[in-house]
Amino acid sequence: MGLIPKLIIGIIVGVIIGLTMPDHVGRVLYTFTQIFGQLLGYIVPLIIIGFIIPGIAELGEKAGKLLGATAAIAYASTVLAGIAAFIISSLIIPAIVTEGAVAAESSGIKPILELNIPPIMGVMTALVTAFIFGLGINFLRHQEAKTALFDFMEEFRAIIVMFIKNVIIPLLPIYIAGIFANMAAEGDAFATLGVFAQVFALILVMHIGYLIAIYVVAGMRSGKNPFTSLKNMLPAYATALGTMSSAATIPVTLRSAKTNSISERVADFVIPLSATIHLAGSTMTLVACSVAVLAMNGLSPNFSEYLPFILLLGVTMVAAPGVPGGAVMAALGLLSSILGFTEAQIGLMIGLYMAQDSFGTACNVTGDGAIAIIVDSFYKKEAA
Repeated sequence: MGLIPKLIIGIIVGVIIGLTMPDHVGRVLYTFTQIFGQLLGYIVPLIIIGFIIPGIAELGEKAGKLLGATAAIAYASTVLAGIAAFIISSLIIPAIVTEGAVAAESSGIKPILELNIPPIMGVMTALVTAFIFGLGINFLRHQEAKTALFDFMEEFRAIIVMFIKNVIIPLLPIYIAGIFANMAAEGDAFATLGVFAQVFALILVMHIGYLIAIYVVAGMRSGKNPFTSLKNMLPAYATALGTMSSAATIPVTLRSAKTNSISERVADFVIPLSATIHLAGSTMTLVACSVAVLAMNGLSPNFSEYLPFILLLGVTMVAAPGVPGGAVMAALGLLSSILGFTEAQIGLMIGLYMAQDSFGTACNVTGDGAIAIIVDSFYKKEAA
């Protein structure tokens, strides 16, 4: 059974327990949710350290104008997509959120025990540390070929990925079940699910709008028909829906991109790189979901807060692990440090994001095809 069906079952079971057995099974379930939430808070700085440092350091393996052009276009695409998602979401989502849909921090169900697991460092400390060491290792590898620290960080990242893949992701349905058991006991569950469905539909519409826009830009730059180019990428979109992984979809994305008459050298370089650094669909989803969670708590999203969040999110997405839900895991630190998300809000955020993770991944890989067309137009112009 896939992760999304498990999450749906978790939500249903959680609501039933919250409505019928809040004082018995509900307390046990919510105790697990509280402890798991503490574990998530503990691992966030480790995720930042473990992914951003080797992510930046690895860029030293690829050099030249092609890397600079691809990275700049991918980052601009991600940030602009995030800003557009914020504008649209802040206009529409507060209007569809009902008063009852509130993710309260105070629990309707009291846990049997509470465990405090403080993180080893703050989120911003981890971000600054990651950038300093990532850039430093990149420089040393490029200048002096020193790799000991890089090898250590690669192993560190592998451990964190293993923990996310084998512990965090499998236990998420139980964690979400506890959150919805608590909301059901408070009477908020059904209102929240109603908001989820409408936000989900809005995100899909925004993904489609983004893909049309970026392929129109690519068409203007290259002279290619944007809708034909987009149609040629549909096999990659469909594959990503099933794999929920940009990396696993690379062979299909490459084949689809080459049908748009992109040069072999550019396609072979840009598509695998974009699978790592271009996550515009995931960024749009994270922005829209976070606006929804804030609105459900009666808070108004503020652009002055969201702009640094989006700018840093564009960089942090490079560090997203290649597992289902990896993007939201990488973003947890920014959600808590910049937007001030509480443990309950982060739980809702994970549930809302994971429900449509495959569509965000599909948007990412399809957008990679447009990035390749744009970079190819620069490459061909220089060659001429």
